[in-house]
Amino acid sequence: MNNSFSIRAAFGIVVVSILSAFLAGGIVLGIGLSNPDSPQKFYTFISFIIGQGFMLVPLIWFLTSRKEPLLKRLRLNPISSFTVLMSVLFSIGLIILSDELDKIVQMFIPAPEYIVDLNGLLEPDTMLGFVLLFIAVAIIAPLGEELLFRGFLQQFLEKYWKDVTRAILVTALFFATIHMNPYWFIQIYFLGIMLGFLAWKTGSVFPPLILHGLNNSFAMIASFADMGENNLYLWNGHVAPWILILAVVCVVFGFSNINRQSVRT
Repeated sequence: MNNSFSIRAAFGIVVVSILSAFLAGGIVLGIGLSNPDSPQKFYTFISFIIGQGFMLVPLIWFLTSRKEPLLKRLRLNPISSFTVLMSVLFSIGLIILSDELDKIVQMFIPAPEYIVDLNGLLEPDTMLGFVLLFIAVAIIAPLGEELLFRGFLQQFLEKYWKDVTRAILVTALFFATIHMNPYWFIQIYFLGIMLGFLAWKTGSVFPPLILHGLNNSFAMIASFADMGENNLYLWNGHVAPWILILAVVCVVFGFSNINRQSVRT
């Protein structure tokens, strides 16, 4: 696939897409804040959905206006059921190991107050709120971000630079930066690298979509659920050893099978 536009245009449309998402979400949030008697969390969740969904509007307009093949440019290539299964196994294992790593980090560097406060502010009060937040966090956000970053930008950089590693690292850096969360920057950057690897190796945006969606779902549930101590998953404030062993098996098995695939272009 030959690139028919410049690297400046590629980064430019990514920046415009991100700004459009913030603007669209901000307008909805502003409407809610202008009416103090309105359900604020409802407007917050709706702003997430509209903002993340609007992220794709400039990108799709850019590609269609240039008569680019959308499916190819966004890496919307089908994958086998086996690849889906391996992606799920790899994702589950990686998420569990990342959760334990986060617990270890918090032993030395506790989460700042703004993160604790944010979890409280976003916790849904109703089932409708939970459904809206889940749609925003676990479906719309991964879809928009993966199509923009791994589907479009990383694929463009792979072809432009002829250097997959550089393309993955730069895309992951951009991905981590736009989340504007210094405390979790390293974790998000590492996640971006894993997402980039999956997209490149399978030639499709669907495996990183699986990892991204499952990761966000787990983070959301873990933030709001009261799991208590010493249950099947937790043991003395950490992930239970038997769960960690299972996670390692899932990561190794999933990664090895995905890595055996020939790179699709």
